[in-house]
Amino acid sequence: MAANWKMNLSLDETGDLLERVRGAEVDFTKVDVLVAPPFTTLQLANRLLAGTDILLAGQNMHWEGKGAFTGEISPLMLKEAGCSHVILGHSERRTLFFETNEIINRKVNAAIEAGLIPILCIGETLKERDGKKTFDVIRSQLNESLKTSCQRRDLPESVVLAYEPVWSIGTGKTATPEQAQEVHLFVRRWLGENFDHDSGQGIRILYGGSVRPDNIKELMLQPDIDGALIGGASLRADSFLSIIRFYKG
Repeated sequence: MAANWKMNLSLDETGDLLERVRGAEVDFTKVDVLVAPPFTTLQLANRLLAGTDILLAGQNMHWEGKGAFTGEISPLMLKEAGCSHVILGHSERRTLFFETNEIINRKVNAAIEAGLIPILCIGETLKERDGKKTFDVIRSQLNESLKTSCQRRDLPESVVLAYEPVWSIGTGKTATPEQAQEVHLFVRRWLGENFDHDSGQGIRILYGGSVRPDNIKELMLQPDIDGALIGGASLRADSFLSIIRFYKG
């Protein structure tokens, strides 16, 4: 269960939320938990999560290790801040900041080389879904965002993919479990075709897009949905914990 806080939460708010989450009763044999705070609160989060099983991620990064890239963060900087993961290719990065699949491919490679685990986001717009182009879009994003890995026929099983239909992010609209499962199955088959059976079965595929306590259980019942990338519902301890503890009841 991965929380993407986006551009939210102050230092005090981060402290309050993480204090509640780390103090809650969670069975970490049944669920892995990850939080991706803004860059300004990463070090605080790392300190508060020390000694827990909760993982830490950056929300983005540059593909270079250092240099004249004003305003950017390198993979090594994320590692120094305590991150094990980094979110890449989120639809907001693609649409608002014009990141291309080529850029995302470079970032994925840089993350892997630096020892970070990429959480690669893919997803179609409402126009693309209505035009019945969902699978074409997903295939293209996978082919091009993982181009180097495809050429090498090598993708670490630690890499995480996250299917986030753009039309459901922050809108309150959620893909039905069946719609989400259909795309997740397509992605899993793509992995098997481009890498091998073990990669297809072993790589985690998360669902993101208006994930809430009232829909998480139904989503997690789908055979190819391995977890969730959670936005707004992860900003409140009660709703985030309800999602984390989906396995109860």
